[in-house]
Amino acid sequence: MISIGSVIYFLRTRDWIWSFVATAAVWLATILFTGGQGGGEMLTAALSFATFTIIVGIGQMFVITTGPGNVDLSIPATMALSGAITTKIMDTQDGMILTGFAVAIGVGLAVGLFNYGLIRLLRIPPIIATLSASFLVQSTAIAYGRGLRIKPPPALADFTTAEVAGIPILAICGIIFTAIMGVVLARTYYGRSVLAVGQNMRAAWLAGIPVERTRLATYVLSAVLAALSGLLLSGFSGGSSLNMGEEYLLASIAVVVIGGTSVAGGRANVPGIWGAALFMYLLVTMLNTYGASAGLRLIMTGLIIIGVITLAGSGAQKR
Repeated sequence: MISIGSVIYFLRTRDWIWSFVATAAVWLATILFTGGQGGGEMLTAALSFATFTIIVGIGQMFVITTGPGNVDLSIPATMALSGAITTKIMDTQDGMILTGFAVAIGVGLAVGLFNYGLIRLLRIPPIIATLSASFLVQSTAIAYGRGLRIKPPPALADFTTAEVAGIPILAICGIIFTAIMGVVLARTYYGRSVLAVGQNMRAAWLAGIPVERTRLATYVLSAVLAALSGLLLSGFSGGSSLNMGEEYLLASIAVVVIGGTSVAGGRANVPGIWGAALFMYLLVTMLNTYGASAGLRLIMTGLIIIGVITLAGSGAQKR
């Protein structure tokens, strides 16, 4: 028989659980207020919008895991540039979708290499380097896209909005991708190198781990995932826009922290990102349903997020 003590111990030693507990709590609070109406539709919408946050959040998680000060602030600009270039190249033609994906990967590679070049060659702190890069990337997106909103190919739009039994296909793909990245983090040489570098960079170097190559691969991974997310978001929203990545700057960091990844590096949690992304979407939905003003929504969102992070952090400290 499972005791209450064992349940409490499990929750304390699984800090990522709190993001899912918080998700369930805000969903229940919302459907209780609405009398049980719209609960399924709310979850479907949450899964759809959360998928984009999860894609960029996983890239951000790998970057943050490499140690203190490592963060990628160029994600929104990379999404905008990728969306502008790929939609223009695909030009609403289904036959150009694969080309669009290849171009998105190329955009991500270029941005990731540029970010790491600033960090490694010019010795610029990552937070400053990626922020500076974001201005250049965003300017390129503005110059290339010229503010035009080009529609995505019909097949891409159908894929990003299709559902199976109320579950978005994009979310199903996101779950599979999350599982793969969880294996990469825990079972591959690269994943273990990321964790080792984040725990102690010098010790990792003395142990023979290629520290700088690991960091390079991590910044490239983050940029590639941001570029692919920009392409998919363009299909989902009916076209690219220069500001479509703005909300993903803080969101990509928030889901990493709420999901149980340590900002000090060396400890990451992949499944927690799903709970965190769903929690953030449903939290805003709940406050909107309650009729909270914009100012009150911001205050409540901040307080609740702090509470979830505190609960997760207390479990980590006890370990």
